[in-house]
Amino acid sequence: MIYRILGLDPGTNYMGYGVLEVDGKSLTPVVLGDIDLHKISDPYDKLRYIFERVKALVCEYSPSEVALESPFFGQNVQSMLKLGRAQGVAMAAALSCNKSVSEYAPTRIKQAITGTGAASKEQVASIVIRTLKIENPPKRLDATDGMAVALCHYFATSSPINQALGTDKVKGLGGDKTARRRGTKSWSQFVSENPNRVKK
Repeated sequence: MIYRILGLDPGTNYMGYGVLEVDGKSLTPVVLGDIDLHKISDPYDKLRYIFERVKALVCEYSPSEVALESPFFGQNVQSMLKLGRAQGVAMAAALSCNKSVSEYAPTRIKQAITGTGAASKEQVASIVIRTLKIENPPKRLDATDGMAVALCHYFATSSPINQALGTDKVKGLGGDKTARRRGTKSWSQFVSENPNRVKK
């Protein structure tokens, strides 16, 4: 079965993207690049442009799935808010095209590509380029970051363990929904069996 994954690395100045084609175990980079946002001063115009460009990428390359890097936790609240908005708009664009969307934490993406969650952008780019045999590397690392998200999603979903979990896989950080369900069920069972232990 041949399918495509669109990986997005949301940003407020540049949004990296990469489209990965999967044919069995064969991986082919279809396109990678970045959406230039740094010249757009109005924040709402920037969000509109992100929506339109992501939607255009989905329409042009017809990915089956879209994967995004989730915002990292930092000390600058304003930066995190802007980044979260950019990610949300990109996600909405994919969802408006009826595409499945998944999120991955930055450290998980780095670990999937390099084996360590503390890898630099340069290390990620180097391995992505070697793995996919990209002959003309992009100028900016945002593009390889976008392709790294697509690769991470492929590794996560092609794993036999993750395939066994199926739709119970939590989209985002790779947790197992069944663990949450078991916890909720156990707590409900505990409450029903021990009503005197619950404070009201």
